[in-house]
Amino acid sequence: MKSTLQTVLESLSGSGPERRLVDLAALVLTVIVILVVFRIVRALILKIAGTQASPQLRFIIGRATSYTGVVVALMTVFNRLGVDLSAVLGAAGILGVAAGFAAQTSVSNIISGFFVMTERAFRIGDLLRVDSVSGVVESISLLSIRLRTPDNQLIRIPNETIIKTNLVNMSHFDNRRFDLRVSVSYGTDLRAVRELLLDIAKNNEFALQEPAPILIFDTLAPSAIEIMLGVWGKKENFLALKNSMMIDVTERFRTENVTVPYPRLDVAMKTSE
Repeated sequence: MKSTLQTVLESLSGSGPERRLVDLAALVLTVIVILVVFRIVRALILKIAGTQASPQLRFIIGRATSYTGVVVALMTVFNRLGVDLSAVLGAAGILGVAAGFAAQTSVSNIISGFFVMTERAFRIGDLLRVDSVSGVVESISLLSIRLRTPDNQLIRIPNETIIKTNLVNMSHFDNRRFDLRVSVSYGTDLRAVRELLLDIAKNNEFALQEPAPILIFDTLAPSAIEIMLGVWGKKENFLALKNSMMIDVTERFRTENVTVPYPRLDVAMKTSE
């Protein structure tokens, strides 16, 4: 390292002030030209990729090109100053090992970030559920993703967590299904209830008829018969579909006198004589 510093000092003091100023200006101009060229290359690559490239891929291309330009510029500076790159790389290797031990989590997140971006399981604007957290993707970086929750909070999730946990993309497809579960008493005419629920789904303004709604008599519970009605809708209308279906079913059940039973528990008391 000492010899490297001596080389730099000698290269800067080996000639007169005017010559050193000219060399310094030429070096700065060379660095600027290199950075501008790589910026132009970056813009051309992104233009060629066009809209077909995902935001994640465009991010990777932009960062990789920028970092390459910086590395080339630094190597050019060292070369013009007569610095022995082997000594610099050796020192950088030692520092890299030390920094690697101190930043294992960050390195793991960066590696995970490349997998997240190349897998393209989601993109900016998608609605995700990660464990118990749900939100819209605001940004994707090499270290983490950021979600905006429905109550307008910002949540940062490390990329390592994204790789290791189960992730649900609720807006990947154009259509989503709302599953409405209701219970009716055992004395209810199930065929009539079936026709009633399907008619509600047919007349709902946010419900799609293709794919068709699905109705399943799900469970014979101790105090009721449980029914599942699945209704498809556009992903952007999901909340409107859910709210309107809840209102429609409640009103029609009240109008048609369909009984929704409450859980009941019979307790038999035995007295000893």
